[in-house]
Amino acid sequence: MFTKAKNIETTFRQIRIFTMMVIMGCLLLCGFVLFKSYQTVSSLQDKIYILADGKVLEAFASGRNENIVVEARDHVITFHRYFFSLDPDDKAISENISKALYLADGSAKKQYDNLKEKSYYSNIISANISQTIKADSVDIEIGQYPFHFKYYGKQTITRASSVVERILVTEGYLRNVSRSDHNPHGLLIEKWRTLENRDLSVKNR
Repeated sequence: MFTKAKNIETTFRQIRIFTMMVIMGCLLLCGFVLFKSYQTVSSLQDKIYILADGKVLEAFASGRNENIVVEARDHVITFHRYFFSLDPDDKAISENISKALYLADGSAKKQYDNLKEKSYYSNIISANISQTIKADSVDIEIGQYPFHFKYYGKQTITRASSVVERILVTEGYLRNVSRSDHNPHGLLIEKWRTLENRDLSVKNR
């Protein structure tokens, strides 16, 4: 009788221990699953995906310092494209110049005012001249702030009777400003000046 009772008690103790181990195992497993789920959700929230041509691409964020040369070069090229790409249309000229002046300080406005005073833009409209510019290279020095740049480009001036190729070299400095719709790179050109602007070739049409 006592032996049976002892066996029952031992068996019950073993079942209780096994049950407790199963419960602890389930709790640990649930905790691990919840932790991994939270970790996965957090990592996914740190990622941005872009849909391009029906394909999902992951976008990686990087610091400003890693891209400063690329952004600075594009800022300088964009400014020169707006400032020097001109068609014989008063509205088109005003729009381009307005976009360019958002990217530079008063030194660019001063050059614009000088050209306007010399009837440069009026002559473009009256003579039906088209002017485009293409960047050859942009040197950016990021060793010292504000960043010094030198721009090398070629202008193509199309007149009724000829096509003129001109070389253009300018320089200036770049400083950081707040990003905006008008200035997405968050840079501003300062002390901008023309170093060289001369004819390379003249072709009759």
